[in-house]
Amino acid sequence: MSDAPDVPTPLGVLAQRPHRRYNPLAGEWVLVSPHRTQRPWQGQVETVAPAARPAYDPTCYLCPGNTRAGGVRNPDYAGTFVFTNDFAALRPDAPDDPAPGPVVLDAGDGGAALLTAEAEPGTCRVICFSPRHDLTLATLGAPAVRAVVDLWAEQTRELGAAPDVGHVQLFENRGEMMGASNPHPHGQVWAQRAVPSHAARELAHQAEHYHRHGRTLLGDYLATEERLAERVVAANDAWAAVVPFWAVWPFETLLVSRRPVPSVDALDDAGRDGLADLLGRLTAGYDRVFDAPFPYSMGVHQAPTDGRAHPEWHLHLHFFPPLLRSATVRKFLVGYEMLGEPQRDLTAESAAERLRAAVR
Repeated sequence: MSDAPDVPTPLGVLAQRPHRRYNPLAGEWVLVSPHRTQRPWQGQVETVAPAARPAYDPTCYLCPGNTRAGGVRNPDYAGTFVFTNDFAALRPDAPDDPAPGPVVLDAGDGGAALLTAEAEPGTCRVICFSPRHDLTLATLGAPAVRAVVDLWAEQTRELGAAPDVGHVQLFENRGEMMGASNPHPHGQVWAQRAVPSHAARELAHQAEHYHRHGRTLLGDYLATEERLAERVVAANDAWAAVVPFWAVWPFETLLVSRRPVPSVDALDDAGRDGLADLLGRLTAGYDRVFDAPFPYSMGVHQAPTDGRAHPEWHLHLHFFPPLLRSATVRKFLVGYEMLGEPQRDLTAESAAERLRAAVR
């Protein structure tokens, strides 16, 4: 792994012309083209989902007392509620599953292992944030969001303790634009044997930084961002939210715990309260940017659950919202982004300024 080269051109000059920015957490580059914000748009225009929803929807398979698509009836839950996904992407080990590790399906000529696969057991659960169909993280209120954070911690501890689980991924897809199949406030937790590709890259780069400097990469990065104060969106005593210097999505944010803990279940009361506070304020701010419900994919990145200490891992959350110009014009990762590298039009500094004005 090589370090990013020094960039002698001041950021103020770079902000006016195409340039690349380095992501030390993932070891990737992003192309920034600020001048493209002026281009006309005649492409796809999204429809805006209605903001008003009933507190209870008799047709919703996540509301209390309703029957889910898989035929199971929900209890009349009054707070958070978690259940195993009726259509899970991962399933627990079966007796006839192959042994752990890669299986070469065809070595080909010369013994090159080009067709390799491995069994991947796991568990997928759905986490309902509230019995109310009409609420979101932005409108739940701090105590209810804290209950969600506590449930994340419980699920991380329970699932991560299983001997065949190496990673626990918490996430939420909000809005039809991000593939949410139901508007009821909910997220998911996937626990699996392997460490997924994105987390594995972050693990490698955080470990390299920690072994070289004796400090966490994100701890050093957050200190830099707060010193410069150009991309910080909101903060409290326990957490800070920034538009990362290397952001790909237009209004992408990175939430970093001030205390370098490896996972949600390692947060103390102050850390959990701080996360709940920042989640509520940030998501409410997102909704104010275009005065409409703001879609996003959000995920918690935690250390592997392999039974080993991971002092290099610094707990953080990613928000990846697709909206670019308005509630109906989104960013697409296509063409050059799929074939070359990610590219963005709006600078991280401009996005942070707009989000700061919206977060209260």
